[in-house]
Amino acid sequence: MNETATSKDEPPSPQLSTRATLFRIGKDSHGRWVVRDQWGLRGGLFVDRAEALKFAMFEGGNRPQAVIMVPGLLELDMSAKPRDATPQPRRRSLQRVA
Repeated sequence: MNETATSKDEPPSPQLSTRATLFRIGKDSHGRWVVRDQWGLRGGLFVDRAEALKFAMFEGGNRPQAVIMVPGLLELDMSAKPRDATPQPRRRSLQRVA
């Protein structure tokens, strides 16, 4: 019997699974199913909607509220830098008083 490890056997990344991550699922301009997380750290291309949803649910800790179906095009951009997961403080503009 030949056993091989598949992505479904691997647990989600421990440092990422503690965050409330949202996953977007949609089709790209070539008709492929895309999954992309909000931080740009996890995602992939899938052969069908079921596999894309399975991946997003698994990586999202089986939380249906963490999966968003995108009605328009969703492209997988592997060249972008991952977005920082920590919220940045909002900057207020200074007003000059004359």
